[in-house]
Amino acid sequence: MTPTQSLLEQLIAIDSVNPSLVAGGAGEMQIAHFIKHWLESNGFETHWLETIAGRPSVVGIAKGSGGGRSLMLNGHMDTVTTSGYNGNPLEPRVEHGKMHGRGSYDMKSGLAAMLIAAARARAGLRGDVLVACVSDEEDSSLGTEEVLRHFRADAGIVTEPTELEIVTAHKGFVWASITTHGVAAHGSRPHLGVDAIAKIGRVLTELEALDLRLRSEVGHPILGTGSVHASIISGGEERSSYPAQCILEIERRTIPSENAATLEAEIKTIFETCRAADPNFNASYQIGLERQPLETPKNAAILEVLQRKTGAKLSGASYWADAALMQAAGIDTVMYGVIGAGAHAAEEWVDLDSLEVLTEDLFQTIKEFCA
Repeated sequence: MTPTQSLLEQLIAIDSVNPSLVAGGAGEMQIAHFIKHWLESNGFETHWLETIAGRPSVVGIAKGSGGGRSLMLNGHMDTVTTSGYNGNPLEPRVEHGKMHGRGSYDMKSGLAAMLIAAARARAGLRGDVLVACVSDEEDSSLGTEEVLRHFRADAGIVTEPTELEIVTAHKGFVWASITTHGVAAHGSRPHLGVDAIAKIGRVLTELEALDLRLRSEVGHPILGTGSVHASIISGGEERSSYPAQCILEIERRTIPSENAATLEAEIKTIFETCRAADPNFNASYQIGLERQPLETPKNAAILEVLQRKTGAKLSGASYWADAALMQAAGIDTVMYGVIGAGAHAAEEWVDLDSLEVLTEDLFQTIKEFCA
């Protein structure tokens, strides 16, 4: 078993379920202590970040001799739930060239590869190598946000699984809530009540039409088009009452050039259409969490080096990742990771040959970029 595979086994065996997703989840404390000890044992300077109690991130730094470019490798320590997993999710199992277990693919494989590669490459570099092992990526990305308040680098690689393709773009998202306002009344007195749930029907119809329009557009050359969908709907108190309000939660997936202001304008247009059809239509909205899309500059130095070292295909991702936060902070960032399957699923695995390829590719990229 190679050093990367051995380290991956140890990481899988540590429960690090995100407690923001699963009540009572173990969180990142144990795995963060393990990684901190590992980094120190391999000669790294370590920094413990824990603004939110119990949700630490660890940054290891291999200092260069000076005058070289710095590179930040980023990977998240948290996983989604282990409930419903086929077999023991914390018992790594190797079969037919694959390692199974929760987090094997998403993304403890990336963590193991970047740690081993950085440790192998650290001697003789002019630039610094930073390994950011972060918390909470599966929920609100508190870890990477905290790291970026304290550290910068000339470039970054996020080792999310990408099937050994170099991801230079991924979609963002915006969450919003729409509330239709009615008038509460006894169900036997329709002349006094206004049904807020019925009013949300108009919004749903217009929302579906918006999604169809978005997906018929030309879109981004890598990512395609944005989209929008209804996520959660709630309203009413009891069967014999007209509901005073109905709340619809929506998600807008965005491509570069789209943002929260785009969604806000779209909601206002929907409201205008609904009011034109129904003078009694009354609604309000609130924009929630926004995560911007990623688009790595085509002339980014890290992209040139990584592509030359790997010969890998350039691609995009439909999901969101911490790479966008790094790019927004002024760190040209790409994503590059293993082959596998089962992210957030009942069975999860990583192809071990791809794990070794990733480790070697990261090693070679560090040696050149930071030299």
